Amino acid sequence: MSEDTLRMRPVPATASASAPATASGSASAAERTEQPAREPSGQRDAFFDNAKYLAIVLVAVGHAWEPLRDGSRAVSALYMVVYAFHMPAFIIVSGYFSRSFDAGPGRIRRLVTGLAVPYVVFETAYTLFTRWTDQEPDRPVSLLDPLYLTWFLAALFIWRLTTPVWRQVRWPLPLALVIAMLATLSPSIGNDLDLQRTLQFLPYFVLGLLLRPEHFQLVRRRAVRVLAVPVFGGAVAVAYWAVPRMTGAWFYHRDSAEELAAPSWYGPVMTLVTFGCSLVLVACFLAWVPGRRAWFTVLGAGTLYGYLLHGFVAQGSKYGGWYDPAWVHRPVGVIVVTVVAAVLVTALCTPPVRRPLRWVVEPEAAWAFRRDARERAREQARERSAGRRPSGVTAG
Repeated sequence: MSEDTLRMRPVPATASASAPATASGSASAAERTEQPAREPSGQRDAFFDNAKYLAIVLVAVGHAWEPLRDGSRAVSALYMVVYAFHMPAFIIVSGYFSRSFDAGPGRIRRLVTGLAVPYVVFETAYTLFTRWTDQEPDRPVSLLDPLYLTWFLAALFIWRLTTPVWRQVRWPLPLALVIAMLATLSPSIGNDLDLQRTLQFLPYFVLGLLLRPEHFQLVRRRAVRVLAVPVFGGAVAVAYWAVPRMTGAWFYHRDSAEELAAPSWYGPVMTLVTFGCSLVLVACFLAWVPGRRAWFTVLGAGTLYGYLLHGFVAQGSKYGGWYDPAWVHRPVGVIVVTVVAAVLVTALCTPPVRRPLRWVVEPEAAWAFRRDARERAREQARERSAGRRPSGVTAG
């Protein structure tokens, strides 16, 4: 894949949380681990759902632009800017909604059903699809070598498991940055679970763990929204200048300095530089995200579907020769491709697509886990309050 996004569990307006509820109002297994914060009225926080939807649109558009970069400096510049912040934005929000993760039995179950199971399913599906399209006809199914979009599920699984550690150490963000900087020095880390990318993106997740609701309020002020316009415009101008002079692969965070044909010391320096640039652009992006409910707010609960499913179309479009016509590489073609990508991923986030696929994307799998004593006690308490005899209790 090019590079990319996703999932998040909400936090009460003052604490943490994690996982979007479905359009029907029920929280799915995957999304229960990352429900968005609730507003005082009990509704989901529209700001985070809007941010998730807009970010997934950028992911799809970025993938759609990838075949258009050759011969177009403007598309390459826009592509570089988008990749500088769309994954960091996803990861920061994921970290924010992972603050309540305590490795308890319930959290672990939701981690397995919400991330590990979809990872296995889609890693297998993408491998078979890659064989079918003859891109890699001999590629084996390997759960240790994430293919295309699945790297994010593996990375988020690892990041979440380490959450209790980051909540205990004294200087979590500086430590995470040091780990990311050291990762760029080692080309031998390998492809197992895409660990290089997992370590280099780690600081964004840890930053999310440290954020509080008031931090998001800071970037949503009118002054910040206005300032974001020239800042973002300047970023596009700098990217246009940089296209022939440097590789945008530094923003992918998947390679060491040596693999990018750069001196070793470039790695730690570029880790700090890209971190700073990405945070500025993430702030600009969040400043423009509307805080009120919009027609697309409900789609924020289905971004996992859009993320995992649009990759088949993005990969299939190259195999099917959709980019072969010359007009596609002209300005009008770029506009058409952008619109089609946005409409496609929007459709994939809608309830009619999510409902028939929920069993594989967000499986409950309750049968696979033992219930702990606290869960049984809560269930018996609910049954008593409902006037029923607790399950497992026979009449005397």
